[in-house]
Amino acid sequence: MKILIIEDEPALGSAVRDRVRQAGHVVDWFKTLTDARAALIASSYDFLLLDLGLPDGNGRDLLREIRRDCSSLAILITTAQDQVSDRIAGLSEGADDYIVKPYDLDELVARIDAVARRYAALPDNVVMVGTIRIDLARRQLERDGQTVDLSAREWAIVELLARRPGAVCSREQIEDALYGLSDDVESNAIEVFVSRIRKKTGPGLIMTVRGRGYCLAENTSR
Repeated sequence: MKILIIEDEPALGSAVRDRVRQAGHVVDWFKTLTDARAALIASSYDFLLLDLGLPDGNGRDLLREIRRDCSSLAILITTAQDQVSDRIAGLSEGADDYIVKPYDLDELVARIDAVARRYAALPDNVVMVGTIRIDLARRQLERDGQTVDLSAREWAIVELLARRPGAVCSREQIEDALYGLSDDVESNAIEVFVSRIRKKTGPGLIMTVRGRGYCLAENTSR
């Protein structure tokens, strides 16, 4: 997933960013509501980790703005232990979960995964393409019953296409899912990753749509 972190404590923000990236996600981290709003306009995110006490306001203001727009963005709020009223209000206003500071980073990742599973569009989270089985919940791809080892970004491409069976994803959409705003993207990066996936899965999984982008093969089923 592509995750936006809003956290003004430098040490905590850095630790959260590194741990969430380690879990295989693409991460952008900002310290103010102003920067977060700009990021949400500039890029598309799957998940928001939202601190409530920020230098330029309360994170609940941004939460309300997002839910007014009927966004399906998954949101987990973080707050200090004595802010019970803020936690209750945040959940009432549309947050999906909360975690209290100080928190364990492994628990944070587990909560992110749990919320993300509730947002999964596929009823069983499994997509079949011929003999290839893509299990979105377990983040696993099997070919002829054998697990295929994919890197984090290779998996991100497979997941993006698998969640949109029949749809063509442009290079720009794929780059947006793979990289943060501060990352430099080489011009042939997507082609390199797709080529690696094809070597591991066979050429029949990902199809090139000339001039438009990529999609899963047409014999996709759920």
